[in-house]
Amino acid sequence: MTVLPVTEWLHRPGLAALVAALGGSDWTRLVGGAVRDGLLGLPVSDIDLATRLTPAQVLERLSAAGVKAVPTGIAHGTITALTAGGPVEVTTLRRDVATDGRHAQVAFSEDWREDASRRDFTINALYADPETGRVDDWFDGVNDLKAGRVAFIGNPQARIAEDHLRILRFFRFHARFGHGEPEPGGLAACAARANDLMALSRERIAAELLKILAVRDPAPTVATMLTHGILTPVLPEIVDSARLARLVGREVELGVPGDPIRRLATLIGPDPDTAAAIARRLRLSRAQAKRLVEAGQPIDISTQALAYRIGVESTVDRLLIGDGSAGDIAALTGWSRPVLGIGGGTLIARGLPAGPVVARTLAMIETRWAAAGFPRDAALDAIVDAALSEAR
Repeated sequence: MTVLPVTEWLHRPGLAALVAALGGSDWTRLVGGAVRDGLLGLPVSDIDLATRLTPAQVLERLSAAGVKAVPTGIAHGTITALTAGGPVEVTTLRRDVATDGRHAQVAFSEDWREDASRRDFTINALYADPETGRVDDWFDGVNDLKAGRVAFIGNPQARIAEDHLRILRFFRFHARFGHGEPEPGGLAACAARANDLMALSRERIAAELLKILAVRDPAPTVATMLTHGILTPVLPEIVDSARLARLVGREVELGVPGDPIRRLATLIGPDPDTAAAIARRLRLSRAQAKRLVEAGQPIDISTQALAYRIGVESTVDRLLIGDGSAGDIAALTGWSRPVLGIGGGTLIARGLPAGPVVARTLAMIETRWAAAGFPRDAALDAIVDAALSEAR
């Protein structure tokens, strides 16, 4: 019998009272990531509960116990209970009625195994008694977890047909928990059904891809994905992971936390037009898109002058992707963008006619001032005088 190790998260304030309000372990159990990560001794932040109670019964019991409840996904059976220790999602046991690769119609159930059987991977279908820690494992997930094996529950191709995003989730969980090569059956199914990714929204693809790139070292997994053509239907421009592997090594060497946007930039390469096109395709935010385009460009000015122009974060991206040193990165630690202290009005007061020439001259002054190391007083005056003379 497998039992969860006794750790702090199991005694989170309000959790025991919540379970009691939901009828105890006969009716409600811990499920999913919290059980998986708890068995591995990893930090647990999000706690999910599965219950035989219907959503209406959950709301009724939480109300009677004075626990605030938010119906965050009530159509699919999920209620969020707001406890003293943080939010806890409570979801009624379910079975799939119909699936189309993107959405599922569900019916509520009282059968623990039936609920477990609709989950994607064996390591995610683990339930635990919140009072004793005893783990329920119907699909050998505990042994898969020990072996570092991410395996689909049931037929892999059928599970992917139910939800196409499981292709990317297979690689994300392998990148995080897997040892060696991915499980062969799952890998073959993902390769065979890679075109299914085209049916998904680009936002869902982007979210999952960035999660893959956020793990400690995604390079081996990404290399496997490229070898088997997983990304070809949606990101055909990405063909090589060598630059990603180099970046991950430099992040570790220089003590800089890994970043998924920076890592994505290495997969795309230095062409800004390609980076911009992929940012649009993946529906990245404006800030993310700007970083993606900036990251792959060469460094042609001093570190702090570059940071003044494109920001510290994007400068660190370029330093890591390129050949920046630890000293270059240290030069940005605690650095804040200097303020020039003059504006268009200053230039007009010194005789420059109002109009586009003012903006051009001010930009020239800023560029020269940054290249000179942000001087003040006489040195700044000299830069301004020279720029005004040229403008006139």
